[in-house]
Amino acid sequence: MTVKNPNLANLPADFVIKLPQVSAIRLHGEEQASYLQGQVTCDINQHTEESLTLGAHCDAKGKVLSVFRLFSHQGAFLLAQVKSSIDKSLAELSKFGVFAKVDIEKASDVHFACLQGENSSTILTSKGVKLPAETNKVTANDELTIVCLDASQKRFLLAGTESVINDLVSSIDAPELSESVWSLLELSTGAPLLSESTVAQYVPQMINIDKLDGISFTKGCYIGQETVARMQYLGKNKKMMALFTGSVEQLPETVTHLEKQLGENWRSAGEILHYYHADDGTIYLQAVVANDLTTDNKVRLKGSELAALSLTPVTYPSA
Repeated sequence: MTVKNPNLANLPADFVIKLPQVSAIRLHGEEQASYLQGQVTCDINQHTEESLTLGAHCDAKGKVLSVFRLFSHQGAFLLAQVKSSIDKSLAELSKFGVFAKVDIEKASDVHFACLQGENSSTILTSKGVKLPAETNKVTANDELTIVCLDASQKRFLLAGTESVINDLVSSIDAPELSESVWSLLELSTGAPLLSESTVAQYVPQMINIDKLDGISFTKGCYIGQETVARMQYLGKNKKMMALFTGSVEQLPETVTHLEKQLGENWRSAGEILHYYHADDGTIYLQAVVANDLTTDNKVRLKGSELAALSLTPVTYPSA
């Protein structure tokens, strides 16, 4: 049975989610590491087959084309990300990849699912697979790769062929939740969720890639590095990504912007990257706002006078 949209406090003790909205770019070849090192914000030289590395891929102006989780799968690099950022990122990576010994493609044959809960480790080990024991660790199991996204929450990302993922999900004795619940998990742990309209709009620090350890400031040159470094060392970044929560029964026709109160008036406060609306009316919004915004500011959803929102702390994944 598929449960619709619970809020964060009402998630089942264990649950599984198929992730059709997640895909990956695959890099394979003898120069896959050296090539990627010059393209992305994270330090590929520190990556191992047993590790997960978060990073961003930027254009020449330092604007983020994609936010990815990099891990090894059957000898290749996978840059797992939301499907909405694949096309532009793939086009830019492929543009320069012709000069390196690396094949770059959309990994359409790889499918994803998430399993989380107090019994998730037991559930998976009962299937005879090896599990990573720490956050950001990876284990390979023939056609299935398992990534530990958050050891404290026992949240695992599963990657494999469609048949492998479908068979595994159907064999798990836990509720299967709607794919939208993945957004709730990502929002609550500070993972940026880009859409086609927000790709190439922000430098990495504006969407907190630095807070997720997704930027190396010592690795050397990569596409967009000059802008990213300027933001870091000259203190020119005036924006941050933040989570807002509230309660609203009826959403406005468009959910795109926040407003904050200034005196008796309301002014634009930021752009919404993504949101999740639970069945009980609880709403979770991820937005890019001024980095001097505080809990003292009164914030609401544009187009909904009744939708008062609270700036909410994010719980980043822990070991």
